[in-house]
Amino acid sequence: MKYKDRAEAGALLADQLKKYLRMENTIVLGLPRGGVITAFEVAKKLQLPLDITVVRKIGARQNPEFAIGAIDENGKGLFSEAPPQHIVEDEKKEAARRIQTYRGNRPPIDLKGKTAILVDDGIATGFTMRAAIRSAKTKGAEKIVAATPIASPSTIAELRKEADEVIALSSPASFIAVGQFYEYFPQTTDEEVIDALYKKPNLDR
Repeated sequence: MKYKDRAEAGALLADQLKKYLRMENTIVLGLPRGGVITAFEVAKKLQLPLDITVVRKIGARQNPEFAIGAIDENGKGLFSEAPPQHIVEDEKKEAARRIQTYRGNRPPIDLKGKTAILVDDGIATGFTMRAAIRSAKTKGAEKIVAATPIASPSTIAELRKEADEVIALSSPASFIAVGQFYEYFPQTTDEEVIDALYKKPNLDR
């Protein structure tokens, strides 16, 4: 299956999450940047609050595009091998920049005792989603749902060990990269993320 763009993928994903429609104490959290565009469509269709959870991939020393781990917005990480420390520090700074840029002075939505639906536009190695899951647990979320339009089969198995529910519209054996399953998959900008957060009608700003 190939999606037109992140927005179409989010609308289709929302159809698989209908049981959460207007559900009390439920929040949609997008993983910036691309995941926020997908999450916006989910939140809009389900009529739920939208927020972000900032996680950063940590790449291998010899191949930065290959993930060996991820850190959450507080710098807590999980890794398959010892990461290059300078890369970790750089990603901590980028996480802090994104939080300030996207949220400004608005505090994050309280997750304590709530259901958190974590949304990304696709999941490859799973490190960033797993970091987001652990972050939500630390913040007191009662139930965690990991949701995505596309994921690698092996990653889904790993996510099921950590999330209460995993929703993936497609998990093809031919998975190589998230972008191969989108007709239009440009880099999402900071401005697009901010716009998605501001235009959500029931987001308290």
